[in-house]
Amino acid sequence: MTPPARIGLFGLLGSGNLGNDGSFEAVLGYLRTDHPDAALSVMCGGPEIVASRHGLETTALNWYRGEYRTASGPLSIAMKGFGKLVDIVRTMAWVRRQDAVIVPGMGVLESTLPLRPWGFPYSLLLLSACGRLVGTKVALVSVGANVSTQRATRAIIGWAARLAAFRSYRDEPSRDAMREMGVDVTNDRVYPDLAFALPAPSEPVRPRSVGVGVMAYHGGNEDRARADEIYESYVDNITRFVAKLAGDGRPVRLFIGDQADRQVVDEIMAKVGSPLIATAEMSTLDELLREMSAVETVVATRYHNVLCALKLAKPTLGIGYARKNEVLMTTLGLGEFCQSAKEIDFEALVRQFAELESRAGELSEIVAKRGAEQARLLEEQFAVLSAAFLPMGVR
Repeated sequence: MTPPARIGLFGLLGSGNLGNDGSFEAVLGYLRTDHPDAALSVMCGGPEIVASRHGLETTALNWYRGEYRTASGPLSIAMKGFGKLVDIVRTMAWVRRQDAVIVPGMGVLESTLPLRPWGFPYSLLLLSACGRLVGTKVALVSVGANVSTQRATRAIIGWAARLAAFRSYRDEPSRDAMREMGVDVTNDRVYPDLAFALPAPSEPVRPRSVGVGVMAYHGGNEDRARADEIYESYVDNITRFVAKLAGDGRPVRLFIGDQADRQVVDEIMAKVGSPLIATAEMSTLDELLREMSAVETVVATRYHNVLCALKLAKPTLGIGYARKNEVLMTTLGLGEFCQSAKEIDFEALVRQFAELESRAGELSEIVAKRGAEQARLLEEQFAVLSAAFLPMGVR
């Protein structure tokens, strides 16, 4: 009797980012449906959370639990350095136990937000290198990418991608970025973001309600010197917009996409005292989808906040921080309703929102049609993945 396939999942999962966890849950749903006998294991940033939510065997991504905190002294620097060496052995041992490893979406090849090369990029390189050394296939599935301006980050990300056995990207610019970084993308495909495969809930919609997805936005790697200024400007403009909505008598629901965003919610609530403004408690993308389904329109910043709104066919205005946000909005038919989180034009935001509402019916129909196509393409990708990468155990 053939033993069950051993499939690993790898990433910054269970670490507070709803989009990452939602991508993981989409792949988990696919594996449990199409490969029900597979033995699943997860190497991730929040092993306790993933284990409790999904009942899976988990392993911590890093030996040193303070890996993603800023080093505050010689001891923490030494522990981080030692942890990098220990993680080589730990990652090799975990990868050796798997027949295949899937990295489920996420911006694992991106550096659009502040990122150190010896953080997650190093962990990803270890995964791909260990896979090559022990013969375990590594698949980067519907991942995001961009060309890093930092030489070390660019080199590490490039080699992590080259050593993977399977690569697909969530948009065309991501594939173009990897080509520019020297990766042969001849056989790489572009498929939608994995979160489009999640089920869409349906809740009663509160009339004239607006969902506002916020982000603790400090700019990118190149903006570290201006991080506080960028953050204050962003929060000020979002607060003004929320205040205007409440002043017009509209119910407002505040959403987050990462636990770090709660500080922005708290600041808005403190500055705008109105019973019309409420916060949505959520810790998963499924909960975000359910909360968001109850509003009429959405204005959001984080990529997966925008994606959830589009999946639900909501008229959506995107205040993006990277090209991927604009590409997503354009793909779903709302490219004219975009702004930059770094430089919000408040008066234009108000005008765009008014137009968005005036064309709500027309735009919802367009988004619904294009969203259905995104889900169909992901079904196609899962079939390709099963046939070419996970042939064992297919029903």
